[in-house]
This record gives sequence, C-alpha cells and structure tokens, in this order.
Amino acid sequence: MSAHTPAALVLEDGRIFRGTAYGSEGATLGEAVFSTGMTGYQETLTDPSYHRQIVVQTAPQIGNTGWNDEDDESRRIWVAGYAVRDPARTPSNWRSRRSLDEELAAQGIVGIAGLDTRTVTRHLRERGAMRAGIFSGSALAADDELVARVAASEPMAGADLAGDVSTGESYVVPAEGEKRFTVAALDLGIKSNTPRMMAERGIEVHVLPLSSTVDDLLAVRPDGVFLSNGPGDPATADHAVELTREVLGRKLPLFGICFGNQLLGRALGRGTFKMRYGHRGINIPVIDVDTGKVAITAQNHGFAVEGEAGERFGTDFGTAQISHYCPNDGTVEGLRLLDGPAFSVQYHPEAAAGPHDAAPLFDQFTSMMSEAR
Repeated sequence: MSAHTPAALVLEDGRIFRGTAYGSEGATLGEAVFSTGMTGYQETLTDPSYHRQIVVQTAPQIGNTGWNDEDDESRRIWVAGYAVRDPARTPSNWRSRRSLDEELAAQGIVGIAGLDTRTVTRHLRERGAMRAGIFSGSALAADDELVARVAASEPMAGADLAGDVSTGESYVVPAEGEKRFTVAALDLGIKSNTPRMMAERGIEVHVLPLSSTVDDLLAVRPDGVFLSNGPGDPATADHAVELTREVLGRKLPLFGICFGNQLLGRALGRGTFKMRYGHRGINIPVIDVDTGKVAITAQNHGFAVEGEAGERFGTDFGTAQISHYCPNDGTVEGLRLLDGPAFSVQYHPEAAAGPHDAAPLFDQFTSMMSEAR
C-alpha cells in the first residue's frame, strides 16, 4: 500500500468515491456489497461466498490484528476487491504474522483505503448492491471511461460461480474421537470451520466436488448429506438442485446452509430472487416460527428463497414449511421438510467469525441422522 497512490471506487450508477491504494495496485471489477461485521475480516476475505464481490467494511478501522496463519476459511482470499476507511498502521496481536495490507498485496487483491465507508454503505442501501470497480495507480483513467468499464462488466444475477470455488478433488476431515456418522458434504464454497464443527460431533466429513453425481455421494455410504454455502445465483445451479432432489427422493438426512438453503428451496419447487443489498455481517436476527426464539446470526447472501414466514406448501416430497425468517425485512431464513429428514437455514451456524447462537443446528443434524438409523 502507498498512502500517496490515488485510487477510486467506481459504481455503475456513476458515483465515484476517492481514496488511496490499499493492498495491490491495479484494477478489479465485481459487485459492491457492504459487510457490517466489527470483527472477523480475515474470515470474511477468505470466505468463498464473497467470490467476485468488492467488500466495503462498515467498521471504521480494519487490520488491527494483522493476518495470521490459523483463521483462513479457505485456501485463498476470494473477494474481488476490498474497501476500508482507516487501515491500521501497525497490527497488534500475538498470532499476527504480517499486516493485512501485506497479505492483500501478496495475493494480488486490489483495495482502496481512506473512503467514507458510511456514505458508501448508505448509498448501497438506498440504490442496492451494484457492479463496481476499484482502480488505482496506472489503472486510473478518465471518470467516464472507468464508469463504462464497470457498466460493461458481468452482473451477479445469472452468475454461475460455485464451480469456481469448489474443490477439484474430494477429501476427508476425520471425526474427532469416536466416529459416529459419515456425512457427504457438497462443496459449493465450503468454509473450513464447517467440517471442523461436524468433526467435533463425531462426524467424518467427505467433502466432494460440485461435479459429483448421486453415485459419488452414495459411494461414501453417508448417514447424511450437507449442502454448503457458496457464491453466485442459485437459479444457475441446476446440477446441484437435481442432486438435492435425488437425495430427497432417497430420504437421506439433509442439511443445507446459505447457498444450500436456496438449493433446497429450488429442489422443493420454490423460486429464488436477488435481494436489494443482501445480508452480510455477524449481527442479523432470525426468528424460528415454531418457537419464536430469536438467534443472532452470521450471514452472507445476496439471493433469497421466495415465501412467507410459517408458510406451508406442497412439494414432490411431501409438505414443507418456511421455518425461519428475518424480522428486519421478512426474508426467508430457513426451510423444513415436514414429511422427510431435510432442513436448511440461510445463515452460517459455523459462524467464523460471529455469534454461536446457531451452533446447535449441527446437533439437530446429528439427531436427525441418529433417528434415520
């Protein structure tokens, strides 16, 4: 990062925010979104669900704890770009190995600092998430030229991205202690803490590529199937939806989160839609319609399943219900198949980083597999 190299965040509606280069210099394109998490920037940056998105951090100071070698949620940084207000000059944490700026530069992530991120966030809340670009150094050009480059970029609606982030080969995360269950996890952009939390419950997790067939899933003799989080438009994920329908037809216990919730929704015949600006952060409330209990959750999604809180509807696999919703805007936050062993939530029970209110959902999954036996 050079505190003197000019940079610009350019939005497709022509709004331009100016600052200085942060991380790598150059140009990057993606969808501008904001994340409200006060902590966990390392986990955010390495979350594959942020693939092809330019993340604006609403927390004013970022980078205080530097970058360590333990908290990555995947093999690399996935964000398309990063926008912050006040980057920490010197990291201070006993686990820190280098600064955030150094890691962004090492991985070629183009960023911008010195922005009024409050104003950017208010703009995105009013106008919605939109295509954007960060340009710095020699990549800067006339304003109209930069806006034209952004306007010519690919939109998030219709983007098929899960294949970009899925593992190329299957791998196994062994159970901790005595093995109780085997789970086939379809990798749509899985975070490393997810199989870790299942392993803590005695589950051996076989993480499988998105290209897997139902025979590939059955080959590991699973007690249950897990659908992970991931990026892109769920309307493009026809293969994963068909695979989900195959699992439902065999009445294998199934648990989905985030993108997996949208896939289950599609498999049950519901439509999905692009939200105005999505939910991204670690402080989003969710209500369970059966109990009325509120959980504070970690979320990262720009698409949602169609439906109303508590709604019951018929499917090819029996009756299903909209089981959870967000009181902020009524968004569907969970689904439950009443006539079969399948459920999903729109949030992240592995919550890295974030609250742990939803962690018991993994226990619910283990109970479902136990009952199916």
